[in-house]
Amino acid sequence: MIHNIRFRIFVYKDENEDELIQGLLNILPSARIEKEEADGIFNDDITILTGLVDKKRFTKEFFNSLKNLDRYQIDKLILDLDKKMDDNANLFLRFSKEDAINEKWTIVDSGNCIHLKVKIAAYPAKKEIAISKIKKEIEN
Repeated sequence: MIHNIRFRIFVYKDENEDELIQGLLNILPSARIEKEEADGIFNDDITILTGLVDKKRFTKEFFNSLKNLDRYQIDKLILDLDKKMDDNANLFLRFSKEDAINEKWTIVDSGNCIHLKVKIAAYPAKKEIAISKIKKEIEN
């Protein structure tokens, strides 16, 4: 169902990096994290946490957990699939940092969050096919 999951988190000066790493691990327990330092807009330091999860067992665990979101979030995800999917079958999801730290998954549409790029296994890799596949899997 999923080829891989790329993630990215921007850690700002006033945030606790260890808490955000734990929040990410609450969503992607097998994540191997790489760190990069960057300069922010206002000359403040930002740490960027990135990585890739591509083992089938771990991508399947992620998708099974995604299917267990509350009904409101599942319905919203299904309604928003067209906006959250690109033409190459990449699903872009954002999760609340604060909720992830508290072991809760909350999909958000904007803001300071955990960014995921989920490559859906669809052949051919087209938006319509990937959306159909996700809907079928989530609704079962």
